[in-house]
Amino acid sequence: MQPIIIVLIILVVLVFIALIKTIQVIPQASAAIVERFGRYTRTLNAGLNIVVPFIDSIRNRIDLREQVVPFPPQPVITQDNLVVNIDTVIYYQVTDARAATYEVASYIQAIEQLTVTTLRNIIGGMDLERTLTSREEINAALRGVLDEATGKWGIRVNRVELKAIEPPTSIQDSMEKQMRADRDKRAAILTAEGIRQSQILTAEGEKQSAILRAEGEAKAAALKAEGEAQAVRTVFEAIHAGDPDQKLLSYQYLQMLPKIAEGDANKLWIVPSEIGDALKGLSGAFGNLGGGVPGFDTSGNGGNGGNGGNGGNGGAPGVVNPRGAAVERREEPPVH
Repeated sequence: MQPIIIVLIILVVLVFIALIKTIQVIPQASAAIVERFGRYTRTLNAGLNIVVPFIDSIRNRIDLREQVVPFPPQPVITQDNLVVNIDTVIYYQVTDARAATYEVASYIQAIEQLTVTTLRNIIGGMDLERTLTSREEINAALRGVLDEATGKWGIRVNRVELKAIEPPTSIQDSMEKQMRADRDKRAAILTAEGIRQSQILTAEGEKQSAILRAEGEAKAAALKAEGEAQAVRTVFEAIHAGDPDQKLLSYQYLQMLPKIAEGDANKLWIVPSEIGDALKGLSGAFGNLGGGVPGFDTSGNGGNGGNGGNGGNGGAPGVVNPRGAAVERREEPPVH
């Protein structure tokens, strides 16, 4: 009985292994290559698949999702004989599992080597400055070459990106100095433009202020002149409304004479001729009392009028000239 039990156990194990090998579950976005006696038979897609155990075998399982592969820095010589290190990143996707398995031994290594050679060809026709500023152009050229070469391998290159472009250390130092000089230059230009703009605005402000000040002074002068004119008109109208006689006018003229003679520095002044007419009126007013105004000559000769004609005894010699001539005032020294 024991040999029979052992045989049954072996049969059960074999059946279990056969079932495992018969049923193949392929995950989503994956594919499997089936070979029968070493020859390609078919490609298993996602889901449950049945194969012949011990006859069919799974050669390769391939991920059909987009893959990202970074490549290490590669030294590349530019057109101006400078060595730069360039890091690249490839985004690719397997579109044909059979071609990716049988058309190339290792598509990852093939893509890397193709990227390096293509990159050297592209960068070799550019100088350093163009290399640093033409990333999009380099990416497009790399993608075009890789997509054309990897199409027969069942690979589609979606994107090619340059991670970094590192020039030599000496070139980096020179570039930093140049950039610093450019920044200093731009800063100096901006500072000068700011000062110029500030001066322009200040000048415009001063100009506007001067214009407004002049307009204000002009308006103030006009208002002052208008006020003085109004005051003169008011006084004139009041005088005419009061109908003053000759005696009042003569008295007003006499009140103005001391103001004309004010100040020690006044050596010469002009006596208007109208004062003569005023004195004649006054002389007529006082004619009955004293025969004239002492100290004044109404005849136009000036000098010795009345009892005060000798100067210093109550008269006013050299003060009045009714014809409007210049009269000199003399000051006698005091008597001790």
